[in-house]
Amino acid sequence: MRAVLAWKETFREQCVYDLAFKPDGSQLIIAAGLRVLVYDASDGALIQPLKGHKDIVYCVAYAKDGKRFASGSADKSIIIWTSKLEGILKYTHNDSIQCVAYNPVTHQLASCSSGDFGLWSPEQKSVNKHKVSSKITCCGWTNDGQYLALGMMNGVVSIRNKNGEEKVKIERPGGSSSPIWSIAWNPSKLPNNRIFCPPNMKLRLFSIKNSEAFYCFPSQEARKVDCMDEHNDILAVADWGQKLSFYQLSGKQIGKDRTLTYDPCCVSYFSRGEYIVMGGSDKQASLYTRDGVRLGTIGEQNAWVWTCRVRPDTNFVVLGCQDGTVACYQLIFSTVHGLYKDRYAYRDSMTDVIVQHLITEQKVRIKCRELVKKIAIYRNRLAIQLPEKILIYELFSDDSSDMKYHIKEKICRKFECNLLVVCSQHIILCQEKRLQCLSFTSVREKEWVMESLIRYIKVIGGPPGREGLLVGLKNGAILKIFVDNPFPITLLKLSTSVRCLDMSASRNKLAVVDEHNTLLVYDINSKELLFQEPNANSVAWNTQCEDMLCFSGNGYLNIKASNFPVHQQKMQGFMVGYNGSKIFCLHIYLMSAVEVPQSAPMYQYLERKMFKEAYQIACLGVTDSDWRDLATEALEGLDFDTAKKAFIRIRDLRYLELISSIEERKKRGENDNELFLADVYAYQGKFHEAAKLYKRTGHESRALSMYTDLRMFEYAKDFVGATDPKSSRILMTKQADWAKSSKEPRAAAEMYLSAGEHLKAIDIIGEHGWADMLIDIARKLDKAEREPLAKCALHFKRLKHHGYASETYSKMGDLKALVHLHVETRHWEEAFSLVEKHTQFKYDVFVPYAQWLAENDRFEEAQKAFHKAGRQNEAVKVLEQLTHNAVVENRFNDAGYYYWMLSMQCLDIARGDEEQRDEMLKKFERFQHLAELYHVYRSIQRYTDEPFSSHMPETLFNICRFLLNNLTKNIPAGISKVNTLYALAKQSRKLGAYKLARYSYEKLQELHIPSRFHESIELGNLIIRSKPFHDNEVRMMCYRCSTNNPLLNNQGSVCINCRQPFIYSASSYEVLPLVQFYLEEGIIDEEALSLIDLEVPHIDQRDLQAMRMDDGLDDAEEDPFTAKMSFEQGGSNFVPVKVNRSVLRSMSRRDVLIKRWPRPLKWEYFRSLLPDVSITMCPTCFKVQCSTVRITSSWCFSTTAVLTVADQSTNQTDLLKTGAAILNISLFVPAK
Repeated sequence: MRAVLAWKETFREQCVYDLAFKPDGSQLIIAAGLRVLVYDASDGALIQPLKGHKDIVYCVAYAKDGKRFASGSADKSIIIWTSKLEGILKYTHNDSIQCVAYNPVTHQLASCSSGDFGLWSPEQKSVNKHKVSSKITCCGWTNDGQYLALGMMNGVVSIRNKNGEEKVKIERPGGSSSPIWSIAWNPSKLPNNRIFCPPNMKLRLFSIKNSEAFYCFPSQEARKVDCMDEHNDILAVADWGQKLSFYQLSGKQIGKDRTLTYDPCCVSYFSRGEYIVMGGSDKQASLYTRDGVRLGTIGEQNAWVWTCRVRPDTNFVVLGCQDGTVACYQLIFSTVHGLYKDRYAYRDSMTDVIVQHLITEQKVRIKCRELVKKIAIYRNRLAIQLPEKILIYELFSDDSSDMKYHIKEKICRKFECNLLVVCSQHIILCQEKRLQCLSFTSVREKEWVMESLIRYIKVIGGPPGREGLLVGLKNGAILKIFVDNPFPITLLKLSTSVRCLDMSASRNKLAVVDEHNTLLVYDINSKELLFQEPNANSVAWNTQCEDMLCFSGNGYLNIKASNFPVHQQKMQGFMVGYNGSKIFCLHIYLMSAVEVPQSAPMYQYLERKMFKEAYQIACLGVTDSDWRDLATEALEGLDFDTAKKAFIRIRDLRYLELISSIEERKKRGENDNELFLADVYAYQGKFHEAAKLYKRTGHESRALSMYTDLRMFEYAKDFVGATDPKSSRILMTKQADWAKSSKEPRAAAEMYLSAGEHLKAIDIIGEHGWADMLIDIARKLDKAEREPLAKCALHFKRLKHHGYASETYSKMGDLKALVHLHVETRHWEEAFSLVEKHTQFKYDVFVPYAQWLAENDRFEEAQKAFHKAGRQNEAVKVLEQLTHNAVVENRFNDAGYYYWMLSMQCLDIARGDEEQRDEMLKKFERFQHLAELYHVYRSIQRYTDEPFSSHMPETLFNICRFLLNNLTKNIPAGISKVNTLYALAKQSRKLGAYKLARYSYEKLQELHIPSRFHESIELGNLIIRSKPFHDNEVRMMCYRCSTNNPLLNNQGSVCINCRQPFIYSASSYEVLPLVQFYLEEGIIDEEALSLIDLEVPHIDQRDLQAMRMDDGLDDAEEDPFTAKMSFEQGGSNFVPVKVNRSVLRSMSRRDVLIKRWPRPLKWEYFRSLLPDVSITMCPTCFKVQCSTVRITSSWCFSTTAVLTVADQSTNQTDLLKTGAAILNISLFVPAK
């Protein structure tokens, strides 16, 4: 930094107490003696003196909007002046005016005297004055205009709000012995620093003013906080205790006091707050950083510097002295910087160093807190020279993007040098003609003395500790020095001074800019001048390309490749480095990386067909269109390797496929470059050139394909001629393809037919629904052309012309397709007639027929159809769904019937499928059981839900008992235990089974009872309490052991003594006198039938059974079967009755009933113990009942029932026949 005097003015015997700039910096207001002087700030010319005060003017201040300014005097008055230099207002205080200050936002004026201060604004008529305890020496508003700081003689700083109320009081340690003489608020409006860090990255501290990072450290998570080192409102306080201090608005001191060597009289900030200017008893003005670090002297004077001000937004400083001198200085800040490849280090704010990565735009700030004098950077080293030491920094890692530096060494010595260079292990100091090489421990290892002044020095790389230096001297000598070699090597000797120089990456070429701004490029080995260019002030070789350099001068950037002409473009500043496509340009104080497309040198190489060199240039950075031009030129030049790389850059897959196919063909031995070039021309759209090359190489078919693909049929016809019918047919097909894509389907179809492409023609005709054309084609085609005929049939089906489709399939003889057609069109009669002739299609017809029936809610028919088709699983599923629906809809008769059908279906599956036999037999038993339960529950449901019942009380009583005895475990869905107990309770009460009725009512109390039964159940419960606690002659006897069983048995429908299962009548549900018996091992059913004297009448060709119970044996003890019924008393297990051949011989044919179940079930045998009771069994569902009961049509699951009547009179038989005819059941009367 150096100060240059711009202008100077002296007022004899008048002290300059205060200065103020107009906000735009055009005018300077000076308080000198009794007058207010207005000067031109640029040249120091007096514009106008202003008179109005009667005593010395102590202070002046300009409003922020530039419309008015104020002056205060020892005559106790304040005068408000306009920007036109006219006084418009005057008001007074009780004492002399010490200082004035305008609010930067509201333009409210604060005027301070020895005993008070006042606040005035144009909107108010009077001045609000406030008393103070000490003399006010200085004042200043905060940037937002909310607070006013007052500096006082007693060492106190009082911070007031806009109403004059004290909010903060700062008491300096010296008290009244250290009066506050000057204060100033930092004009910076934003916090300068902010911390931001992305996750898993380095945390960097950035300056909002210039987006520069000045510290970085690792972070595990994202952070963003304001840095509190610097604040919106910072107050600088200078007192006559020779201290400079900084305070926050809250009154908290920032840092420690800065000790001064003089009494400060004035403090003033630069416009952006980066520097402070101070003056006082040392008779000079000094420049400080905003932190109070002294940077240097601005100007020395002959008297105390009483006031100083910085011209807004400039580097001009004006001083006012006690002897009446006003001096204006311009501060010139020199650029202190260093560059190595893409890292640029420069000085900022005089005490900081910013290292900028020119490629990634990362920045890191290093705060030195002292004046930075020199900077040098090389690889991972950074050297910073301070007034009393040199700091050596090192990167934390070898990562090229790492920007974190730490101190490696400190050399605590004061050095005077012109240039500073750092190497891996040394620093190089340049002093006039002398070069000194020092280690990082401050040991001088080498020294070189040159014959002339050193003008330029640069590190050109090398092994650590053995780096080479390139040195340019004023006398034109260019030397190369190695830090481990005491002897310099002379490379060249020019006739003029060296201004700038650089060496190429291979160390073979040297570029020099001399004193006359001429660029000279030499071959180092031969010392030959390769070329020279005028108007150059700096030069640099491209670090990535040996044959490229750039130089700047006269506002232009010049790029030269090899020995081609120079390419120029405009540029501000001068270039300092060249890396790839980026040129590093320094303009004033700003270093930037300029992206320069390398198009011009690339095209220069292309003109000479130097494709590989052009590719190297393009890699440095060119546009996509340049890459395409390079790829195209290389492809046409048959340099496929370069073309492939270039097309990869622009991601052109089409051309990459072409190159890949050509490479594959070359691997297979093809080497016809003309053919390859023809393919290239075809891809590029040069079709006629490609066709000529195809014809020349004997590949006419490729030319034909090219023309037809491009719809150039006229060119194709000209190319083929009329002599080749095969090619003409191919051409016709191609033309039809084009007509199809051109939305001309009818013409395309006709062309396809002409070319013999029937399938394509049929597709087009079918898509457009032209049935008449389709019929003509189908009838003209031969039946052997099955594929076109099949296409025609498909389109007929789609167009709903089923008759034509049937005709076509018949012509083809495709019976299966014809069957499917009838099925799809729901023409079932035609389908059934085909199945009758061709049974192999049975499955194809009946399965979809069943599905159609199911879709139309004809489920029973669907089930039968599935059964016919052999799809047993689907048949079962339909029945299961029907059963579920019947239960949900309370159709329990249907539910019983469907469960019976399900059981029989499962029996059919078990008979035909060995793997599912066990599972199906279990399902058979379960479904049989459920069928009986639902069939029985229907009677109870009708009794509880309908007003009338067709059943006798005894029958309902038996049904309820049967149902409850079978509901000991799980209750099937839909069956209500409440309804069953309710019906049982009522019938028990009617029949005198009071104990059972009482039990039923008690059980009902444990269940959730519908509201419609509440009254009836409560009444019945009361009535039953009046009845005896026993059952009146209601018994249920076991016919095997003659044991009387309880009416309800929790063990189920078995005897409590012998565990013999009860056989119930299917109509009255009384226990029948039947005992089931089993055959011994080795006796088969046919043998058992032959042994039993059983005569089966032959009626209606059905296997019907008739049984007549005679009087039986005279003596039961002589009956062998009775002996077999014996069992062990008290046993818990059921002992079945097993008979042998002798017992079977003794049985009468009228005493035995046989349930002849189909395989795989076994037959079941039953013996009647009461011969007088006639028992009837249905041959279909094997339900049994006593023949003497009233006949109903719902006692079994079959559609017809067969009754066997024994011991009935003729009249009774006739009556039964009449009833059977009414109920649609068959009646069989056996012979006497």
